[in-house]
Amino acid sequence: MEKISQLVARLFLGQIFLLSGILKISGYEGTQGYMHAMGVPGMLLPLVILLEIGGGLAIIAGWQTKLVSIALAAFTVVAAVIFHNNLSDQMQMIMFMKNVAITGGFILLAIHGAGGYSLDSRRSKS
Repeated sequence: MEKISQLVARLFLGQIFLLSGILKISGYEGTQGYMHAMGVPGMLLPLVILLEIGGGLAIIAGWQTKLVSIALAAFTVVAAVIFHNNLSDQMQMIMFMKNVAITGGFILLAIHGAGGYSLDSRRSKS
């Protein structure tokens, strides 16, 4: 049961980033404009998309989980501070706290690893 729980947890964390990265591709210009409006260079969007899609897939597969978790945790905190910093707005506060909670999940993954049903586990056995 523990291995399945770890896989489900990785699926829940990874899918947020995978879907977000895919949606950024379909709404590229709008996302770039939003980034620019928030003071972030729009030319960084391809890197954001790569991190979200690649990181999401890596977390789901359990590949390089500790390293990817640290990268996504840092990205998520930075995104919270830049994009959800108006804490007097209830929706922005909720979005900020969502990012904090996701970061907590990544910290747990970074400390404990991906679990049994993962590419990391298969690699360590060989």
